[in-house]
Amino acid sequence: MRDYIADDWRDVLQANNLNGFSDWWALEADWFEEPNIRRGGWSGVSRISLTGPGGGERLLFLKRQEDHVLRTFMHPLRGIPTFAREMKNIQALQAANVPALTPVYFAQRTVDGKQRAILVTEALEGFVPLGDVDRNALSLQSRNQLLANVASVVRQLHDHKLVHNCLYPKHLFVRGGEKGFEVHLIDLEKARSSWSRDRAMFRDLDTLNRHGVDWTRSARLRFLKAYLGENDAGQWRRIWQRLASRQQERQSRAKKKSQGTTP
Repeated sequence: MRDYIADDWRDVLQANNLNGFSDWWALEADWFEEPNIRRGGWSGVSRISLTGPGGGERLLFLKRQEDHVLRTFMHPLRGIPTFAREMKNIQALQAANVPALTPVYFAQRTVDGKQRAILVTEALEGFVPLGDVDRNALSLQSRNQLLANVASVVRQLHDHKLVHNCLYPKHLFVRGGEKGFEVHLIDLEKARSSWSRDRAMFRDLDTLNRHGVDWTRSARLRFLKAYLGENDAGQWRRIWQRLASRQQERQSRAKKKSQGTTP
């Protein structure tokens, strides 16, 4: 995959002596999250602040990894850096006008036989994960608006036959208040194209339903109706029943497993 530098960031990067891969790799920065050590390598994230040529701070997330690869049909042995896949997915969402991360820099190199990759994105300033929103502090109208705005972005993703594949509330970042909410998708390493819109829909909605543990039943129903964007009661009832059935199956399996391991 080719190197990428956002045009509107070139002057900022040059002013901070970040002119290439080796400069980014050598940059000293504390870990924002502890490095993820798996897949035969490691991957870590830092939050950094750069000063532009005219002053003013710009916040970024710097992600670096070494031998943290994903083996694919095209690369079954050596694999590809997971950041390469994430960058490809970010660009796919940009092309589809689905709000997500904004890339600043991407490059990959092989150094002493090790695969290294760097992905830099703009910080989503003022945004918080959906799961961190205190919905009790919002009016009923704002809560409904939040659900509608999240549903709209998820629907937009699926309309392009794209599936997030890891759609937890923590991967939906929101910003706003009484007048509405902006919603952006993050953590796109596992996203991919889907052969059908329905397949993408059920995959992601099932994940969101499973992990939105503090959502009330009425909130889930409002979200689903907002997602469908139509008045076909029969359709949303069928989808609701399918999601509920999957949830019940998981709970039943978990209960049986628990009973089987209890002395």
